[in-house]
Amino acid sequence: MSTQEPTIAASAPQAGWSDLLGGKNAAYTTILAGGVTLHAINIFIVTTILPSVVRSIGGLEYYAWATTLFVVASILGAALSPRLLDRVGAGRAYASATVLFVVGTLICATAPAFLLLLAGRFVQGLGGGFLLTLAYAVVRLVYPEVLWSRAIGLISAMWGVSTLIGPAVGGIFAELNIWRAAFWALVPVSVVFGTLAIAVLPKGSRNAVEPSPLPLPQLALLTASVVAVSAGSISVSPLWNGAGLLIAALMAALLVRVERAARARLLPKGALDTDRRLVALFATIALLVTGTQTEVFIPYFLQVLHGQSPLIAGYLAALMAMGWTLGSMLSAGRSGAAEIRAIRTSPILLLAGLLVLLFSVPVPGSAGWHLIPICVGLLLAGLGIGVGWPHLVTNVFREAPASELGLAAGAITTVQLYATAFGAAAAGMVANAGGLNDPGGAEGAASAALLLFGAFLAAPALGLVSVLRLAGKPKLASQAEAA
Repeated sequence: MSTQEPTIAASAPQAGWSDLLGGKNAAYTTILAGGVTLHAINIFIVTTILPSVVRSIGGLEYYAWATTLFVVASILGAALSPRLLDRVGAGRAYASATVLFVVGTLICATAPAFLLLLAGRFVQGLGGGFLLTLAYAVVRLVYPEVLWSRAIGLISAMWGVSTLIGPAVGGIFAELNIWRAAFWALVPVSVVFGTLAIAVLPKGSRNAVEPSPLPLPQLALLTASVVAVSAGSISVSPLWNGAGLLIAALMAALLVRVERAARARLLPKGALDTDRRLVALFATIALLVTGTQTEVFIPYFLQVLHGQSPLIAGYLAALMAMGWTLGSMLSAGRSGAAEIRAIRTSPILLLAGLLVLLFSVPVPGSAGWHLIPICVGLLLAGLGIGVGWPHLVTNVFREAPASELGLAAGAITTVQLYATAFGAAAAGMVANAGGLNDPGGAEGAASAALLLFGAFLAAPALGLVSVLRLAGKPKLASQAEAA
């Protein structure tokens, strides 16, 4: 393995937070931050109220589907975002995303049964996928390269802001037994945001060229692989679980084969070439995100095993996202060799966090000292993905061909969301196999937590391997184009 460290943009001028938050960039930064915050607050609200939802209208066996379907739809939104941006411009693209988000929220607020709520989550997720991907697209369009890592750090910071708001909104309404009001509360905020976005951002089309065709076969295979794992998670039968995993693996393998030969691609050129850095970057993103999906069940475990209220459980579960934010903000200003070291540190911290959770969450107890190691584990796991995240994203932009930066922006979100959906579905399978629903209760939750955190150690462990491929000096975008 080469020991040469990268010297990325060593001679580039330094830029500070004032350059991102002031002058002509202020309006763009406000919209980027607002869209991601809206998407993230919704995630934390639903994570917090979901135990109350299943107690009210049933659906515990489909618990993880509320996240899985949301994220599958977000993947579709991520794939469509570059084309929407090209066709209608930034302002109308954000407005369209907001309309979808509001419609899905209204369905969730009025759903009489869990299956209808899942339909609402799908529509919500489609709008959320647009909002998240549009933020990345605007970053590389309106900011100079020296501001990219800080802009991405700011996007991560909005998840931290959301950890203060989302659990509070969800927890208060859950404790008042009016969880539907949590969805209703999102509607006026979304309307105000959409109005501001279309007023501030350019309304015209960004690109007069006819958009490239959608990678429909890849999207279908990607969705099928996640649904296969989700379907397998409903049963506690090992045979059924194994069938779901096998079908998912076959779909994923076929997806890679189709992507290699397709004219309309999901990923930029070189993303599947084993001798290119892009494959290691995308693999690391996927593995780190997958490892954090244990957080889907944290509020449930905290309420059932540790006697916490919905409000407190929601805030404690949000510590992982807070760690992500803290890590991103502390790491965003690094450059050159330091940013690659940050990436290599990520799986180590995530592995340490999951190990702490493995030995603390399954042990019942409501005393304060029981919660200390859980808080430490959640923060460590979040720090693990946070310290490397801005640099993973920035390096994808640098490694992708210059003509495919739009595709790279969509691919980052697609890989992130696919890993989220697959990880959440796998978490549901493992938790159900561990006894979450049968025998259920505290006994089932304890065994499910033990199996869940133990199984998910595999993700950061594999991440330790993928980051080894990031040694050496990365290609610039122009070099990637010529390769």
